[in-house]
Amino acid sequence: MISFAIVFFFAVTGLTLNHADKFANQLHSVQEKGKLNLDWVNNTDTLKIAKLEIVEWLRKNNSIKAAMSDLRIDDSEIGVSFKGPGYAADAFINRQTGEYDLTKTSAGFVGIINDLHKGRDTGVGWSVFIDISAILLTLVSLSGMFLLFFIKRKRVSGLIVAACGLLLAYLVYMIWIK
Repeated sequence: MISFAIVFFFAVTGLTLNHADKFANQLHSVQEKGKLNLDWVNNTDTLKIAKLEIVEWLRKNNSIKAAMSDLRIDDSEIGVSFKGPGYAADAFINRQTGEYDLTKTSAGFVGIINDLHKGRDTGVGWSVFIDISAILLTLVSLSGMFLLFFIKRKRVSGLIVAACGLLLAYLVYMIWIK
């Protein structure tokens, strides 16, 4: 049943990914503005910018739940990006004034499950889950092939069906992809 749940999840998300244009209208963006402590951002030495304080303040005061993915500092601006499955938040902070513009974008439920399918912005835990799922599904597939060799009545027909499946995938690739 674990394999069923995994196959079902990846089958459904395979369809939603293949027809992403039908789910594109679920994108929702919110703009927010604010001001940070000038001591954190307005320092001539970029090594002394209060990165942790900036990130945690943005996260706490703007309800950001995703992990930080990027922090860029230049002479006039600091950019902070947070990414998670189906979610992104990007803040641009003026180093002279401490004022920032934040854009939070959510792709809705379908965007979340599509990113989970691809393992995008999901972290190490989900990456391990995908690897375990792939190993489990490989073992289930191989055990099915292994069992086929012990059922004399179904052996030849099963191998023919498996070969036809491989041939069909190859033909689709050769005709429509290559």
